[in-house]
Amino acid sequence: MELTVTQQEYSIMVDQASPRSRIVRDCIGAFIIGGLICTIGQLMTDAYTLIGYDIKDSRCLTSVTLVFIGALLTALGWYDNIAKLGGAGTLVPITGFSNAVASPAMEFKSEGYIPGLGAKMFIIAGPVIVYGTVASVVYGILLLLSGAAG
Repeated sequence: MELTVTQQEYSIMVDQASPRSRIVRDCIGAFIIGGLICTIGQLMTDAYTLIGYDIKDSRCLTSVTLVFIGALLTALGWYDNIAKLGGAGTLVPITGFSNAVASPAMEFKSEGYIPGLGAKMFIIAGPVIVYGTVASVVYGILLLLSGAAG
């Protein structure tokens, strides 16, 4: 016995079996969580400025603090829960970079400090660093050649 399904019947079956898109909910979650992370960062910068650091040092301290918090939340297993709510909103800020470095480091730590932790720590963030650096060099060269620099 041969079972034949038309293209239209197959499309109906796929539509029934596929989960409904949650794009509006996902966008709202990303906006809220990403905005909350950025708001916390701004509050940190303001707090560092209020206690006497100049704006440049305050921004640096805020970045370092957010990287630490992102790594700590990853180590505690909480960052994944936040990411389930915020999706892409947790990827964009600096805490997402911290999570991208801390997660593989924790996962491969059992393989040893050099072959595991050291070699695998940048498995996710490494390409971002490389392509970001290359893109900034290319942009700098183009800016220099255009005469807009300096």
